[in-house]
Amino acid sequence: MSSVQQTQIAFRPVRRFLWLERLVALVVLLNFFLVLFDLSYIPWRDFYFEKLPQIVQQYDPIKGIEPHRETTRYLAQFQQIKQEIEQTGIQSPEVENLLAQMRQLSNELIEDNPFAIAQKTGHLENIKNQVRDRVHINSAHQAFDTFWSQAYLNRAGWERELDFFTTNLQPLIETNYYRGINTQGKFIDRFWLIDLPFIAFFGLEILIRTFIISRQRPDLNWLEALLRRWYDLFLLLPFWRWLRVIPVTIQLYQAQLLNLEPVRKQIKYDFVTNFAEEVTEIVGVRLIDQMQDSIERGDAAEWLLRTGRYQPYININNTNEVQEIANRLLRMTIYQVIPKVQTEIESLLHYSIENAIKKTQMYQQIQHLPGMDTLPRQVSSKLANDISQSTYTTLTNLLEDPIVIEKSSHLIQNFSIALETEVKKQHNLQALKSLFVDLLEEVKINYVKDIAQGGVERSWEEANQLRRIIRQ
Repeated sequence: MSSVQQTQIAFRPVRRFLWLERLVALVVLLNFFLVLFDLSYIPWRDFYFEKLPQIVQQYDPIKGIEPHRETTRYLAQFQQIKQEIEQTGIQSPEVENLLAQMRQLSNELIEDNPFAIAQKTGHLENIKNQVRDRVHINSAHQAFDTFWSQAYLNRAGWERELDFFTTNLQPLIETNYYRGINTQGKFIDRFWLIDLPFIAFFGLEILIRTFIISRQRPDLNWLEALLRRWYDLFLLLPFWRWLRVIPVTIQLYQAQLLNLEPVRKQIKYDFVTNFAEEVTEIVGVRLIDQMQDSIERGDAAEWLLRTGRYQPYININNTNEVQEIANRLLRMTIYQVIPKVQTEIESLLHYSIENAIKKTQMYQQIQHLPGMDTLPRQVSSKLANDISQSTYTTLTNLLEDPIVIEKSSHLIQNFSIALETEVKKQHNLQALKSLFVDLLEEVKINYVKDIAQGGVERSWEEANQLRRIIRQ
């Protein structure tokens, strides 16, 4: 199985209790819908009031909302006027008395602004503007006094004017409300009574899941096991409830109820091609700058030359890894690789020797003699076989000869000492420092900073191509 496939399986493992995870995810989703409804209730109450009046009737007490006494009294007075006109006529003394009371209530409505607590002052301004336009009077007080007068209603037609009030003004007044304030000076909000059972359920589920994780991973304490699903902690917050969108999204994805693969890939792509681009460039430039500083200070030379002032090299396994790697590669080449290609080596030697013999002047003079035409082939075949065999035998014997090993060790040691002595000379050391610093600067300019010109995006595309090839 490829490493990419293993990574995919680890990212979304096959769960034994997938149905249970889906049930929990659906409960979380239901709670989030309630949270969204609660957050939208006050701003969209006018919409709910018009389209879903039964829900408004049930949910208003949750938000501490009750009918505003002043606007309720105003609408009740209007209904009483309407009934009295229908019973006794527009010119009756009873209607005039009710209209006088309505004029007083209108002035109080303008002065007190009962719409302010519900943040619906715009509704009051709309009402005043419509009444002013209706009676063609600029003053709101005078406009209402005129509108609620027997003379105006009789002249303009009381049925048409009352229908105007019912159709245009009454819906605006009906949306007004009073919202209670608690002892902390904040609006009453009893949504916590609905949210509390969900929080208790989420808390119990988090405890059970944390216990299971701690049993499966004994190396983790309870806090570490709890933080494995840190995003679920947002479900326990009684404030900032909108943050529950994070655990809702993740749990729906983990329960395979929501496909976020395209989004996840795009986020990963944006992160790699933007954030990683800057980080990689900064790290690369910083690393080369440190190497340049180390060379200029002489730390690199002291480390390479093992001078006494520099901290001694720490060997973790008492093994010279470079020498051991070289010895292993050499033995592998001689004992395992060369025997497998010995036929090709002999063929190459045979061809080279045969061509060399044919080009000699002596052969060209005797090649016409009987039997001489096969001489190069016979000689080259014999020589090629002898050379390859003797060379292979010599190499294997040298590897097993302790004297050769000792002399090779002395040669390498003396070569290292001689090289170190020459490098320590001031003019050589300064020249090498300057060359290495310039080389690193060229690398930084030509390669590291080239990342900002699409290097990361090219690497991303190449990585995706490799994954597609591996899956095939």
